[in-house]
Amino acid sequence: MRFDSSIKLFDDARALMPGGVSSPVRAISPYPFYTARAEGPYLWDADGNRLIDYCLAYGPMILGHRHPAIARAVADQLQKGWLYGTPSELEVQMAKRISGLYPSMQMMRFVSSGTEATMAAIRVARGATGKNKIIKIEGGFHGAHDSVLIKAGSGATTLGIPDSLGVPADTAKNTLQVPYNDLDALEKVLKSFAGETACLIMEPVLGNIGPVLPAEGYLKAVRELTRQHDVLLIFDEVITGFRLSLGGAQKYYGVTPDLTTLGKIIGGGFPIGVFGGRSDLISQVAPSGGIYQAGTFNGSPVSLAAGMATLDTMEKEKTIEKLNAVGETMRKGLTEIVEDLKLGYSVVGIASMFKIFFGPEPQNYAEALRCDKVGYLAFFRRMLEKGIFITPSQFETDFISAAHSQEVIETTLEAFSSCLKN
Repeated sequence: MRFDSSIKLFDDARALMPGGVSSPVRAISPYPFYTARAEGPYLWDADGNRLIDYCLAYGPMILGHRHPAIARAVADQLQKGWLYGTPSELEVQMAKRISGLYPSMQMMRFVSSGTEATMAAIRVARGATGKNKIIKIEGGFHGAHDSVLIKAGSGATTLGIPDSLGVPADTAKNTLQVPYNDLDALEKVLKSFAGETACLIMEPVLGNIGPVLPAEGYLKAVRELTRQHDVLLIFDEVITGFRLSLGGAQKYYGVTPDLTTLGKIIGGGFPIGVFGGRSDLISQVAPSGGIYQAGTFNGSPVSLAAGMATLDTMEKEKTIEKLNAVGETMRKGLTEIVEDLKLGYSVVGIASMFKIFFGPEPQNYAEALRCDKVGYLAFFRRMLEKGIFITPSQFETDFISAAHSQEVIETTLEAFSSCLKN
């Protein structure tokens, strides 16, 4: 494959945008490819190369690219207008639908991104409890706002330190971190900061380092511990929502959080975020209460129309059931390849999410960091040359869409086998 056009575009972009990209995850070494169009399971880049896409915009494109039902819904909405600045019927319809699928979300608000949703959910937790400290899981990603751009200190109960310039130390001191799948560490922090902690925010399945799966009974134990210590539990389901099941990870694992955040799939590929939860908590959001949140693009009618069309299609075509079966096929095929080659790598995933870790299966962030990141990046470039676009980082999840046919999966497995042998 040739990437001449992408290289030239990247050279121009570096003079205009930090790192030449609009988001750090797109800064693929030594240069990213530039997408010109997409359809079904494929991307075509600026040089005309066709790539099978397992990044899927990092999760939202569960039906594949340019799905006709979504295209029609968006085109219809554009004929009616694409921004009103007033309430619309779509908001009410979508809120009813989400509440039916996520009973824990008795009330909700639509925002423009997952980052806004998690930021608002944390604000609700602090405002409703009158407490300042929060707990997050080490390696969990909840967007790019100050409270969650924090890395762990030297011990389980050590106050966090900023993970980015520009995050005040006074903000970092209120964010605690504990390892995933470690109940003892969580209980220790809850006891050490009793009466000071508003919430624990967590991805039920760590999506931004892998995925990393919860140990048997872990999530239910987390729910019990937070309840015992009067700490609100926030499930960040921006990735897992509508992918593990239509009711998300909370339905899949049978665990009910106090607050939930959604994004990605529920927008059908358009910008969206949702935060919601118990009515006694969300009713405290302005204008009903004193916890402020606002946004010009909240409840964007185009995003809601795309999301409604996505849910319509998924329910009609039983997308989740079919995708979960394809995910199992993919993971089984990858496991056979890895075991035959005796590489010592591990295949991890759930539903339509998968990843090859270049090392043993991790149970938390620290274990994930021990994987061979350099080797994975070289493998990523080989796969790209074969026409397969997997996520460029060892610490990102790969996704399957409804557009990935059996033939596409078989082609992908052949490429995995060939590139891993190298």
